[in-house]
Amino acid sequence: MLKVFSKSDIGLVRQTNQDACKSGTFSEHSAWAVVCDGMGGVNGGNIASEIAVEKISESIAASYHEGMTDSSVKNLMMAAIHNANLAIHDEAMNHIQLTGMGTTVVAVIVSDGVAHIAHAGDSRAYLITENNIQQLTTDHSMVQEMVNNGDITEQQAKIHPQKNIITRALGVEPSIQIDYCENEFRSGSMLLICTDGLTNYIDAKQIFALSKTMDADSLTDKLVTLAKDCGGGDNITVVIIENYC
Repeated sequence: MLKVFSKSDIGLVRQTNQDACKSGTFSEHSAWAVVCDGMGGVNGGNIASEIAVEKISESIAASYHEGMTDSSVKNLMMAAIHNANLAIHDEAMNHIQLTGMGTTVVAVIVSDGVAHIAHAGDSRAYLITENNIQQLTTDHSMVQEMVNNGDITEQQAKIHPQKNIITRALGVEPSIQIDYCENEFRSGSMLLICTDGLTNYIDAKQIFALSKTMDADSLTDKLVTLAKDCGGGDNITVVIIENYC
C-alpha cells in the first residue's frame, strides 16, 4: 500500500515560490511524483518549474498503466522530461524576458515494488528504510563536481559560496542529459523527494532520526518547519511516498 504526502513553502526570505510539485497514486501499489525548483529570475523560475511539472505530470497520467515493464516506465519518464525540456526552451526563445530560465527536476514512478527515478539538477531523492537513509540522486552542481574531483570535501561543499550553481537544468538548452535509476522499494520504507531549500538546512542524519519518530504525513510537515526554523532562505518542497503494510 502506498500513500503520498507533499508540502511546498515559500520560506522566510523569497518573495515568490519558484518550486513546483505534483504527486499522486494510481493504485494501492503504484504512485508518482514530480518536484521542480525553478531558476532564471522571479518570473522565469516560476514559469519553468510550472511548465515542467505540468508537462511531465500530464505525460505520466496519459501513458502509465499497470503492468508496464521497467524499460517501458523508463522510456515513458525520459520522453516526458525531454518533452518538458523542449517546452521550456521554446517558451524562453519566444519571450526575451524569459531567456535563460530553467528548472531542476526529480520525477518518480513507484510500480510493483520498484522506484523509478529520473532527475537533473540538485533537487534530490532519498530512500529511507528502517535502518538507513540513502541518497539516490547525485547533484548536478559545480560543488559536487569539485567533490568528485577531490578538490573539496563534502563538509566544505555545504558552505561553499558556489553551492547553488547547477550544471544541468531543464529548458536551458534544446536537449538535456537525464540521470535514471531503479531501486527496490520495500514495505516499511519511505521515498523522500525534495528541493535544496530542505537539504541546504537539514542533513540526511537529521532526516533519518526524525523518520524514526513520526509517520510520513507528520514528517513532511516537520521537515518544512525545521528548514524554516534553521533559516528558511529558499523555497522548500517535500514529497514523501510511503510504502506501508
